[in-house]
Amino acid sequence: MFDSSVSIPTWFFFVLILAAGYALVMSVFFPSVRWFFRRRLNRAVDKLNTSLHIAIRPLQSTKRQVLIDQLIFDQDILSLIESLTIEENIPREVLQQRVRRYAREIVPSFNAYVYYQVFYWLAKKVSRFIYRVRVAAAKPGDLQKVDPDSTVVFVMNHRSNMDYILISYLAAERVTLSYAVGEWAKVFPLETLIRAMGAFFVRRGSQNPLYRKVLERYVYMATKNGVCQAVFLEGGLSRDGLLGEPKIGFLDYILRNYDAKLDREVVFVPIGINYDHVLEDQNLLNWDKKENRLTTSQHLKKLWGFLRLNLFAGSRARWGRYGYASVNFGVPVSMRDYCEQHDLDFKHLEKDQRIPKVVALANHLMNELRFVMPIIPVPILCTVLLNAKEKPISSLEIFSDCDTLIDSMIAKGAAMKPEEKPRHRTLSNSLEMLSERGFLTEIDDHYTINKSNQRLVEYYANSIEHWRCASS
Repeated sequence: MFDSSVSIPTWFFFVLILAAGYALVMSVFFPSVRWFFRRRLNRAVDKLNTSLHIAIRPLQSTKRQVLIDQLIFDQDILSLIESLTIEENIPREVLQQRVRRYAREIVPSFNAYVYYQVFYWLAKKVSRFIYRVRVAAAKPGDLQKVDPDSTVVFVMNHRSNMDYILISYLAAERVTLSYAVGEWAKVFPLETLIRAMGAFFVRRGSQNPLYRKVLERYVYMATKNGVCQAVFLEGGLSRDGLLGEPKIGFLDYILRNYDAKLDREVVFVPIGINYDHVLEDQNLLNWDKKENRLTTSQHLKKLWGFLRLNLFAGSRARWGRYGYASVNFGVPVSMRDYCEQHDLDFKHLEKDQRIPKVVALANHLMNELRFVMPIIPVPILCTVLLNAKEKPISSLEIFSDCDTLIDSMIAKGAAMKPEEKPRHRTLSNSLEMLSERGFLTEIDDHYTINKSNQRLVEYYANSIEHWRCASS
């Protein structure tokens, strides 16, 4: 009985060998390798936490699938599924499958190694390669006093896609940030890198109630567990250089279930960002005219031209082309103090009562952001030249008017100290930059705005328009 043999085709034998090898790798070797790397990663996180002001939270080290499952079985989401099943006659299984898809789309997969060994290094090199980076704080002492156990939310204006890189580089030695990123970044391999950085993807303008509920519950989960987040208060890139109206969706997600007395402290930190040269300025101005937007091939051609021009140029030459990138950290806004001062309890407010309070907070944060908007050479020069209208103005007159304008801004409360005023040599370099870019025409040291680039001059001046109006 046991002496009989069974013959199988050679190809089937190799299939069995491959299947056995796969089973061995997946059940024995792969878990061991994964355990080995996870242990090393946990050790790296513990080491990083000793140097960070706000430690990496346990939620950020939790397996992604665990977070997805938490969202799928969240009671608020399950309640919405039940109501949608009745109201719209959609099978429960279909809605649950949608929730699973939304959760997988939103939830990041933070990796401390990728964040610090890859992205931080890259962000630092890119930021310092292009710009002369300047950072300041309105009240450094207040930033130092922020409770390390609180949830810190950086609220920022959005000037350029460089904002992501710049802020991550400047804040990396203090905190790890989680961004809300639009669907533009959902391309391989960029999507994988962004998820590993702890960012989560958001569908801008989606009115799907189930999707919005999943997003809301993820934001609530992250906030409750102390994950530091970065939010562009305007919701998108400024198309004209002006500070836009604040969008309240993300703030409402954070606050609609917030109990100031029982929950973890939430601290909003306003951050103003400004550039002497926004890399995508022309594309932003032409955004409403699709025919004038750059195509993919034009973007690649522009990138190649940028690299060819700057890769082997010295730092002084690059500064002459791109100038400053400046970041100002504002005064932290504690939600416990804010709620106490305004007698607020967001968690127990109905929507029609809560939304006006969230709008009021958003406007308050936007005003704080205006206060710390960096005042840097190119926006100052553009403002002075616009004030001169079509009158030719000499370089000495320009520098004198810049000093007068800055003094008036400081007197009105701008977060700038007299000793931080740009020197005439810096203004001269920036004036030369504007001339080389074709913003100005110059005859015998007298400058006027080149009409063909009038909108670009206005774009840069608009970044400090609120101080220009306050000073007039």
